[in-house]
Amino acid sequence: MADDTLNSIRKTIDKLDQTIIDALGERQRIVRDVLADKLENSKEIRDPGREEEMMESIREKAAEAGMDPYFLEQLFREVISHSVRYQTHALVDHQNKKAHQTSIKVAYQGTDGAFSHQVAMRHFEQRYDDVICIGFTRFDQAAEAVEKGDTDVAMLPIENTTAGSINDTYDLLAEKDLYINGEEILKVIHCLMAPKKVELKNIRRVLSHPQAIAQCSRFLATLPRCHVESYFDTAMAARKVKNDGDLSQAAIGSAYAAELYDLEILERDLANQKENYTRFVVVGPEQVTCDPQLNCKTSLIFATADEKGELLKCLNLLGDHGINMTKLESRPRPHHPWQSLFYLDLEGNTEELRVSDALSRLKKQAQFVKVLGSYPVREGKW
Repeated sequence: MADDTLNSIRKTIDKLDQTIIDALGERQRIVRDVLADKLENSKEIRDPGREEEMMESIREKAAEAGMDPYFLEQLFREVISHSVRYQTHALVDHQNKKAHQTSIKVAYQGTDGAFSHQVAMRHFEQRYDDVICIGFTRFDQAAEAVEKGDTDVAMLPIENTTAGSINDTYDLLAEKDLYINGEEILKVIHCLMAPKKVELKNIRRVLSHPQAIAQCSRFLATLPRCHVESYFDTAMAARKVKNDGDLSQAAIGSAYAAELYDLEILERDLANQKENYTRFVVVGPEQVTCDPQLNCKTSLIFATADEKGELLKCLNLLGDHGINMTKLESRPRPHHPWQSLFYLDLEGNTEELRVSDALSRLKKQAQFVKVLGSYPVREGKW
């Protein structure tokens, strides 16, 4: 195929891609108009019957167009998921009198290009005209910024599918008067980056956050003559590698950080577990109210009396109310030697009678209970 013919085909594909983008943008504008009517008339966000009718129609049209019906169905389910996500956030903002708020300040641990910075922008950029992200060196500094009113919320990582729970965040939730207002899940793709394209055998030092180092331990083991050094944050490590200009030095971070600091990516997707996700929580100074129609989870902390069978009694109280628990984590209780705090996620919303009743009973049974909040479940794969 001649070069001029190939270039012509590529231009046609580019135009078609732009048409798809424009159509999705117009669809989103219509969703906003529909949402305004739903909020005014208290209509349901989701209509499962309507969604399945759409899927059936899409499968039929896919066959007519010579396309894979499964591919198009999955594509449109993601489009619907994105629409529901937008409407869910708008409903929560509406119910908590934030519908007219045009800007938000978000604290996070790290600097520009950090995964926390990336996920903060993803979570808020469609909801606000101006998202001001302020980076801090440590998690506790980000949390204190919320306490002092310097920022509206903080975006903190709480668990990772490879490295497990992030205990610093759990401890901050126990110690401070802060609550979970939302969650975000990011697929983490770690990259090795350097100032220029160099061979891996020439790398003598790798910098990154301890969590990233733990998640990429198998890859790092293939660099036997390389010193691995913990750094405050993945993006800070990338910035140092850029500023130093040392070709024997590299950082592990996101492709976003590599682009931001003009670094060359030497290797991609380094994590031990390829399906590597980090769950972040939006932490605010007070709880938010969520409509019962929304798919929510509730997070809480509790401690039991130091007596045999007390934990089981507390968990049975929730089970007796038909409540499904999705996570149970224990941590040492500060200032109480040999006692534990239990961190619990459950399906449901404190606005539901069964959940509120179960929590009332739990407060009578347990020694200590702090409800961290009810908030919409993060749905979708992106």
